[in-house]
Amino acid sequence: MSVEPQLTAPDSSHRPPPAEAPAGTATDETLEDYTLRFAPRSYRRWTPMVVATTALGGIAYMADFSIGAGIGLTHGTGNALAAILLAAVVIFVTGFPLAYYAARYNIDLDLITRGSGFGYYGSVLTSVIFASFTFIFFALEGSIMAQGLKLGFGLPLWLGYVLSTCMVIPLVIYGMKALSKLQVWTTPIWLLLMVGPLLYLVATDPGTVHTFLTYKGSQGDGGINAASVLLGAGVCLSLIAQIGEQVDYLRFMPPRTAQNRRAWWTAVVMAGPGWVVLGALKQAIGVFLAVYILAEVGAASATEPIQQFTGAFTAMMPSWLVIPLAVVLVVISQIKINVTNAYSGSLAWTNSFTRVTKRYPGRMVFVLANLAFALTLMEADMFSFLNSILGFYSNCAIAWIVTVATDIIVNKYLLKLSPQAPEFRRGMLYAVNPVGVVAFTAASGLSIAMYFHALGDTLQPYSPVAAALIAFVLTPLMAVLTKGRFYLRRTTDGIDAPLLDPDGNPSAALYECHVCRQEFERPDLAACHRHAAVVCSLCLSTDRTGAHVLPAAPA
Repeated sequence: MSVEPQLTAPDSSHRPPPAEAPAGTATDETLEDYTLRFAPRSYRRWTPMVVATTALGGIAYMADFSIGAGIGLTHGTGNALAAILLAAVVIFVTGFPLAYYAARYNIDLDLITRGSGFGYYGSVLTSVIFASFTFIFFALEGSIMAQGLKLGFGLPLWLGYVLSTCMVIPLVIYGMKALSKLQVWTTPIWLLLMVGPLLYLVATDPGTVHTFLTYKGSQGDGGINAASVLLGAGVCLSLIAQIGEQVDYLRFMPPRTAQNRRAWWTAVVMAGPGWVVLGALKQAIGVFLAVYILAEVGAASATEPIQQFTGAFTAMMPSWLVIPLAVVLVVISQIKINVTNAYSGSLAWTNSFTRVTKRYPGRMVFVLANLAFALTLMEADMFSFLNSILGFYSNCAIAWIVTVATDIIVNKYLLKLSPQAPEFRRGMLYAVNPVGVVAFTAASGLSIAMYFHALGDTLQPYSPVAAALIAFVLTPLMAVLTKGRFYLRRTTDGIDAPLLDPDGNPSAALYECHVCRQEFERPDLAACHRHAAVVCSLCLSTDRTGAHVLPAAPA
């Protein structure tokens, strides 16, 4: 094997001529929020707790109450709680390695996916799936807000859908800077309005707890049934992709040092896999509130969060205050989550579009596109068939997240067939890595077939379990069969400076990209194939001729 020369920091006195500008560059990275690329240390000025609070603010969505209520009213409280617990354990275990990689190496889930078994273009498929997750849940939360506006102000649903869509646009434009302030200031109010009614009902009417615990459901018999638990868990597991939205914030964590080590780890666990603890509690509260108001409003309305909290507030405060507070809770929750849905969706769509077309239209284009998809779903009344959508979607989401988590845990750290340091740059990765692509495709395909009864009615409830198990088994199996040779196209990026500093954090050393003439930190660059200079990852992504992309390492 030949030894390739390494590139040191370029001397400005011998700077190469400017390359032809790629088809679109990010002229203001503080607005683009480092789409498609590593988040530099110079931008990551927030403390671990601010990042964690911002990330946790994104799980203020009301859908959990509706999801829990739907499962509980159908299968009974016992089966619902077992399903919620099972899903929470799976989500926590699979979410931890993804959260750690995002916080430690400051990259989003798409960039993690590229180097964890999928390849540079292979992860386009999962980016589209994640983008779909964001507009599905935007539509769900927007529908809930429209229900609140109809109840509080008499607005027709169609107008509520439009308002809930348009009001997030100004907040999403400025990315992490605006979102961190919004989430930090609104979280205390949201927590008080959400938890207060539950505590009041339990304290003043203990009988509601007994009614809740003994509720059998429309299809239950009062006992724990494996099929019912797995069907319910499948709906809950559709939220497994929420870790992607958490990661979009966690990538802005400051470097881990000896001084902030405890706060750093606390923030990563809380805002990473820890989101599911609060999510599971909200689902259980949804079951409780649905059972509480069932006799008064009926099964159809008992799954609507606005009705749940209206019923709870009625028991504890004057009638004139009930509707306004319920509407305030719904509006705050919807804004907190839908700015995250719009933000994360814009990143995912931009990732996919830029790699496929090698054009970078800017993140705001896809903010608007994502909102258009969501508004279409709302106008189509997707809320009425929520559980069916989530049950189908969960199979794809589970297969993806379990594949990436297994690659990190098993292939990187146990089998050591996958490189431990994440890689995302074009030229460093193969276009497609069969390890993740085959595992994901097989797991999602077979589980979806099971979900639609193609393999018989008996196996249908087990489709989420099948998605997880198939992905977990095939990911290391494919790595062994391919001997890990499709992970890295090259083992050196041609720059003679380390990627990591002495503390193991991404290096903050600055280099100038000779294509766009902007400075970027070391992990975001690679040597140029044509010139004795460096090129940033976005300019590599938009290089339509591939002239700057390093060739595969010689055999």
